[in-house]
Amino acid sequence: MKWDSIEAFKAVTDRNVLRLQEEVKAGRKVVGQYCIYTPPELILASGALSVSLCGTKNDSIPAAEAILPRTLCPLVKSSFGFALEDSCPYLAASDLVVCDTTCDGKKKMFELLAKRKPVFLLELPQRQGEEGVAFWKRQLERLKEHLEERFHCHITEDAIHAAIELQGRFRSALKGVLDLARRTPSPLRGMDLLEISVRSSFMPEYEDRIRLLEDIRNEVEKGRVEEKEARPRILLTGVPTGIGSHKVVRIIEECGGAVVVIDNCSCYKKVRRYPEVTGDALDMLARYSLGAPCAVMTPNPGRFEAVERLAADFHVDAVCDLAWQGCQTYEVESYSLRQYVQDSLHLPFLQIVSDYADSDCEQLRIRIEAFIEMLL
Repeated sequence: MKWDSIEAFKAVTDRNVLRLQEEVKAGRKVVGQYCIYTPPELILASGALSVSLCGTKNDSIPAAEAILPRTLCPLVKSSFGFALEDSCPYLAASDLVVCDTTCDGKKKMFELLAKRKPVFLLELPQRQGEEGVAFWKRQLERLKEHLEERFHCHITEDAIHAAIELQGRFRSALKGVLDLARRTPSPLRGMDLLEISVRSSFMPEYEDRIRLLEDIRNEVEKGRVEEKEARPRILLTGVPTGIGSHKVVRIIEECGGAVVVIDNCSCYKKVRRYPEVTGDALDMLARYSLGAPCAVMTPNPGRFEAVERLAADFHVDAVCDLAWQGCQTYEVESYSLRQYVQDSLHLPFLQIVSDYADSDCEQLRIRIEAFIEMLL
């Protein structure tokens, strides 16, 4: 079913690159980031725009493989390939790139990227307790100082709190749209959820983001969707997906499944609530951003808790876990996640390991069709 508000949203977000270039011509600074551990609030408080730089397309990978190992994660190769080819307008516009030391592949890629773009490295702790928060807060203080020096600005506590409030409104508006899929049947397809989440994050003007997302929610809430046959409701968890790396979402839905929630940092991980912290703004940002339940953390109980909560909230029939080839953290964690989903949640589980290329689409289709048939 087509929604007028989503079509209007797509028409506006088709101009995201043009609007970014207009902001740059007007003198606005741009900061690129590769991970949701970097809080965009701190960048916004400096007066700059925050843009995501994770590569989600296969086109740039061949250029990267001239330098990087073929066995490396496609997200890392795609990201670096864009830098080599100078073909990503968001990277081209970035005055600074903030890099988090998440996986080993990214860390070493960042060393090469630093020869082409100004890079600021945030050293990410591997644990999320109080010691990790204290360490991470110091890293954010370093970033704040660097932004002030580089952009000749003074980042005040009030500016950070204002950015937190603005980012919170955006997260709330996006969550309101993603939560529409809790309904049965879901009024939005998985590709709708993915595309809305990704496109909205690249809009330079936050008030436009919020307004368009609220328009979508208001229209879809009033609408009614009828399906002749019930579609098994799937929770897709794992690595980031985006426009260009969306084939698993598409194939699940072509095979008769309904992707009702996407538990990754492209989608639902971005709409977590801020912790109840008063006072120091950097302490709030450190606790919030470090709390993202990524497989680079050890241990990573937050991911299991999130899957359990989302499985209940969205009334899912099964869990599908996606890892990109070469992503050791997510591939290894999939074993424990399978046990948890099957033994504790009593839900069917499917693990998929793939890359950005379309060469395995038919193999994936056979596996996913069999899985969906089992759920009917």
